[in-house]
Amino acid sequence: MPDLSEFTFSPIADTDREPVIDLFNYYTGHSFAAYPEQKVPYGFFTLFPEACHTYPSVAAKSQDGILAGFGLLRAHNPMPAFRHAAEITCFIRPDLTGKGLGSEMPARLEKKGKDQGITTILASISSQNEGSIRFHAGHGFTECGRFKKVGRKKGIIFDTVWMQKFI
Repeated sequence: MPDLSEFTFSPIADTDREPVIDLFNYYTGHSFAAYPEQKVPYGFFTLFPEACHTYPSVAAKSQDGILAGFGLLRAHNPMPAFRHAAEITCFIRPDLTGKGLGSEMPARLEKKGKDQGITTILASISSQNEGSIRFHAGHGFTECGRFKKVGRKKGIIFDTVWMQKFI
């Protein structure tokens, strides 16, 4: 089991604005993990706290206070009939993958979500992000749907793969 004692975990705070957006923009520019084609401005950060207003979030930081990753749950659908389902988003600094953060952050979100009555976690993943699909499958998610050819980034058309985990 990886040693996670070198990291602290707390909800995402306003002081995390720049490092969260910098990390999100890294994945925007280098992968299909984040859907935007262009980097987003720091003002985009306000969408994260708004999206997870009543849902848990997590910021993982190294002992020197540097953001190592972040994650959040957000409403899958704002209608009350769907209040037991949430979507998950997690990003980890690429130099810190393989240290257990990819398992720890979602586990914390799942536990807090379950405590709030969440019973289903959903993940929307680009079909071009095979590593994330494998990761989720290895952590109890199963593919439950696929929207074909609905995304386009860098001229590449992709599917969104929906994965689901009951907690």
